[in-house]
Amino acid sequence: MAYELYYWPMIQGRGEFVRLALAEAGADYVDVARRSKNGMQAMSKLMETKRLAVPPFAPPFLKFGNQIIGHTANILLFLGTRHGLAPKAEAARLQLHGLQLTITDFVSEIHDTHHPLGPTLYYEEQRAAAKRRTDEFWKQRVPKYLGYFEDILKRSDGPYALGRRLSYVDLSLFQLVEGLRYAFPKRMKRFEKAIPRVLDVRDRVAERPRIKAYLASDKRIAFNEYGIFRRYKALDR
Repeated sequence: MAYELYYWPMIQGRGEFVRLALAEAGADYVDVARRSKNGMQAMSKLMETKRLAVPPFAPPFLKFGNQIIGHTANILLFLGTRHGLAPKAEAARLQLHGLQLTITDFVSEIHDTHHPLGPTLYYEEQRAAAKRRTDEFWKQRVPKYLGYFEDILKRSDGPYALGRRLSYVDLSLFQLVEGLRYAFPKRMKRFEKAIPRVLDVRDRVAERPRIKAYLASDKRIAFNEYGIFRRYKALDR
């Protein structure tokens, strides 16, 4: 039975963290809104249905049989347990989930660099606020978040977040580095010397056969100015 991933068809966004896990797992899945003519309508229908006691609030969400799992971190916990991308022991599995939730918080702050006044306004309507937010983001928030993961990797007994085995958090760290390099190439280049272990995880993930094949395929959507990671020259000084 194939997984059905529901997410916007034109951006990487939060759905990309799920796509990377599916790719590494070698899982059979359908990116519904991209591969089906009526995918967007199907996605909206599931969010608006009266048949479910708890319909999904927003994409991404994953459908597997009669199960519908919403929220990126929740989906990754589900997939990680099924496909060996999470520890078997409950305590370690919950630790991993906590790390992914921290990444979720960081992703929200990344988005807010270009939309600090809210998503209903265009970037052009909040340029000044975006510049102030981005300066604070790189001065305070990036060192806090990526410094935390650098420390987690320093404490680990292996090259990955929880030791010698790759997990979905390591895949997500790869995506964070790739996204920040795209959106803020100048700022990220100056900062990278502070996070050698995070960069090592990024490089290890990039060389994994299934990830390498995924990145070279049309399943990988290119970064663009509609997703979370957006490149605006005025914000990258």
